[in-house]
Amino acid sequence: MSASNPKTMTVRRPGKVVRSPEDVATAPFWVEMLLDGADGENTAMRATLDPGTITRWHTHPQGQLLYVLSGQGLAQNESGPVEELRAGDAIWFAPGERHWHGATDDSPFSYISIQPSENGSVVEWLDHVERRS
Repeated sequence: MSASNPKTMTVRRPGKVVRSPEDVATAPFWVEMLLDGADGENTAMRATLDPGTITRWHTHPQGQLLYVLSGQGLAQNESGPVEELRAGDAIWFAPGERHWHGATDDSPFSYISIQPSENGSVVEWLDHVERRS
């Protein structure tokens, strides 16, 4: 089980940056956990994807907020068009909304991701994206 969020102001210095598991995107990407929440609490991470790297389709039990830090990205939900993303954009995916996101072919893509935990899980990874348009 994840640790609880801090109960007082906490400064977290840049820390452990790791590669994502190989099977969650077209290529591993860099991840730094910023906040590890217990059940019902928020988790947060910073992710940096190389050009052309996109995630698999996935859902979040309590939804997900992405805040784009840099680069050019793409995102799509199951029933909508591919949306272009750029620094400063905030994207909300509703609980259970099937979606993917990633970097354009010619730009890296970095974002902050915030999502609450439910029953020890923050994401359900699904199938690979067949096409992006």
